[in-house]
Amino acid sequence: MSATVAEAAPVAAAQPFRLTSWQAWGLILIAPYLLIFLFFVIYPIGYGLWLARSPASYVHLAEDPIFARAVVNTLIFLIVGINVKMAIALVLSGFFTNERKWIRWLSVLFILPWAVPSIPTILSVRFMLNPEWGVVNSLIFRLTGDDGPNWLNDPSLALTLAIGVHIWKSLPFWTLILLAGRLAISADLYEAASVDGATKWQKFRHVTWPSMRTLYVTCTILSMIWTLGDFNSVYLLTGGGPADLTHVLATLGIRYLRLDQVDHSMAAVVCAMPFVLPLVYVLMKRLSK
Repeated sequence: MSATVAEAAPVAAAQPFRLTSWQAWGLILIAPYLLIFLFFVIYPIGYGLWLARSPASYVHLAEDPIFARAVVNTLIFLIVGINVKMAIALVLSGFFTNERKWIRWLSVLFILPWAVPSIPTILSVRFMLNPEWGVVNSLIFRLTGDDGPNWLNDPSLALTLAIGVHIWKSLPFWTLILLAGRLAISADLYEAASVDGATKWQKFRHVTWPSMRTLYVTCTILSMIWTLGDFNSVYLLTGGGPADLTHVLATLGIRYLRLDQVDHSMAAVVCAMPFVLPLVYVLMKRLSK
């Protein structure tokens, strides 16, 4: 009886896999993006890692005192520059929540350094700091009768100015991001705090900061990642000088390229990975919550 049932049961033939029209169109539309990602992201990264494959390149970097100074400068940029920038952005985001008309006009002027390209803005600052005919030293001479300092000839002062230019250039962007976070906080929370007699500091501590803490930390991490690849502030202002003492890892790679040492340049970029990967990991963990 079982054999008869088995013979009577239809044998399911293996059906060939076929894409539906929607699946086919999906693959067709996504193919250009995959090709762009392959040729402009995967290939450059893979080629750079291949160029930096030789251990001798890293031995050369370890023996180069400029590399050690560049690592220290990069850490100063990240720890000091980014935290000062984000703290100022947090304060200014509260200032620009004021609805007075003159503050709105001021916000338009405030965003200009970020909106204008880096080359003309940073080079203009460099020209202003020229020790012979720069506008800063000319003003000092007219007011005091003394010659101004050579601003970019002292490594510590030059690096400080580079950090200042970086803060000035990118501060408007992060201020706008934090301003959007402030405006998303319900006004009812502030009204309830006012009824309870809370001061401005208490409103910030118990209402504003708890609501913006996640956004602030995320922006800080993202700013650190972007700053690791930013060479404009240092390269356009100081060129890594004086005596190559203001280089960061991003500009150190450019220095080796100018010396026709491509493998060392790529190795310097790879050395930034221990800074980047933990930041990317923490950022993705925070965004996935």
